Amino acid sequence: MERQYAQSFLKTESFRGAITLLHTIKVAHPLMVGYGGQNHCIVDDGYMWLHQFPEGKNHVVTTMFNEKGEVVQWYIDICAKNHFEDEVPWMEDLYLDLIVLPSGRVIEKDMDELEEAFSLGKIDQKLYDLAWKEQKEILHLIKIGEFKLFELTPEHKDILVKKLNEESSR
Repeated sequence: MERQYAQSFLKTESFRGAITLLHTIKVAHPLMVGYGGQNHCIVDDGYMWLHQFPEGKNHVVTTMFNEKGEVVQWYIDICAKNHFEDEVPWMEDLYLDLIVLPSGRVIEKDMDELEEAFSLGKIDQKLYDLAWKEQKEILHLIKIGEFKLFELTPEHKDILVKKLNEESSR
């Protein structure tokens, strides 16, 4: 019902790519998702979604924050490519997704969608292999605590919150 949006393109030592932030000020109703028998709220009044589109990588990370600014979850989309056209970031989805909860629990999603896309010829062997390779690499980095986009989450969020505040004070 009411939202704010900001985006920026960064070229730093630690990150090259686009970051966007959606701040849901007022929603019609909360959005709940279920994992392993538990419900998790991912959209409600005051929630924020930070998207990180790293240049030259085959994934996009969406970090979902509650109204207190606490991470609700990280959602990692495996993709064929990130695009930046007319200053709008978007991705070519490759079906596989990873959800990482603040507890450290990792949920692998949509393997069946990847298999179906491959069997129906929607993607070729190269993209199929790319999806599995990217997922495996990210899972490894998460396991050893070296998935850098998680570390950059607070910094990227702060950049865009500052931008939102500057725009709303104009």
